[in-house]
Amino acid sequence: MPELQRLRPDHAPALLAFEEENRAFFAASVPDRGDDYFTHFAARHADLLAEQAAGACHFHLLMAEGGEVLGRFNLVDVADGSAALGFRLAEKATGRGLATATVRELFTLCTTAYGLTRLRAAAAVTNTASRSVLTRTGFVPTGEAPLLSGKRGVGYVRELATGLSDGV
Repeated sequence: MPELQRLRPDHAPALLAFEEENRAFFAASVPDRGDDYFTHFAARHADLLAEQAAGACHFHLLMAEGGEVLGRFNLVDVADGSAALGFRLAEKATGRGLATATVRELFTLCTTAYGLTRLRAAAAVTNTASRSVLTRTGFVPTGEAPLLSGKRGVGYVRELATGLSDGV
């Protein structure tokens, strides 16, 4: 069974492999990270760990038993009990409910470990998979239509203070 793990320094090789193997798949629905991301991956990974240590973000990986990364689940812009959720799943891990289950698992961490009571998210209108995960896990549209790398998006919010026992 896959396990959600907080990002660590030793995750770097598996995370880079995940990003490289799924680059084309991700680029079909989210903005491509660009060549610079891959060229300077080690420095970027160190920067993420520093942000996490400062409490500004909480980064998580969904790990398979053999140490392979199946997905990323990030909480960024943490402030005043709120954070923005972003996630991506490996192409071979899609369609099995892993993203939905992991987002639900993350809700518990948000309230018990991070003191969060509200999550925000956004997904491109064309990214039906992410929008479905958000809806299935109790996120509701805010009416905002953010631009996500030039693509029209949908903004979402999920209150956590009362959402843990509502069956969503």
